Amino acid sequence: MTLGERITSIDAWLLDRVFQPLADRLPDRLSPFDVGMSLQLGSILMTAVVIAGVFFMSGMTAISDMLYNVLGWVLYLTFFIGIASKRTLVKAGQANPLRYMLLSLRVLSIGFMVFKLYEAVNAPAIFSMIVWPDAFGGVVFVMGLYFISCQPPSPWRRAREQSHLRPAFVRSGGGF
Repeated sequence: MTLGERITSIDAWLLDRVFQPLADRLPDRLSPFDVGMSLQLGSILMTAVVIAGVFFMSGMTAISDMLYNVLGWVLYLTFFIGIASKRTLVKAGQANPLRYMLLSLRVLSIGFMVFKLYEAVNAPAIFSMIVWPDAFGGVVFVMGLYFISCQPPSPWRRAREQSHLRPAFVRSGGGF
């Protein structure tokens, strides 16, 4: 098994064994896509707070460094808008095309998340107020990608689950 096949199998395991069971247990009014998009929005907002915090903690002197971070944030926002426009591709009862379209992005974002967590653990105490929310934003981003990639529950499965909840024999009339 090559390294690429191992990475793909780990990604499939995370998607099928961790996030898909969580997506299957969501209430009917929430789809995995909606939960993923909410997590993506939370990550974008967390990143904006981190950028603003660094800007104010540095005394507003590092404009050139902040420009790089703001451009990265704009890429996050552009990705969010692009994925939101792909909502029509995800239909109940059909395979989710985003599962395969986002494979490389999920793998890369896991690497960046691990790097952010490593950076947060080894950061000096003075920067922990900024680095930990950034690491948490990376975790939320990855979780959002995985929820977006989950299969939506099919209508026949929901009907079958609801039929198991109905009693086998319903007495007409009231009381005992």
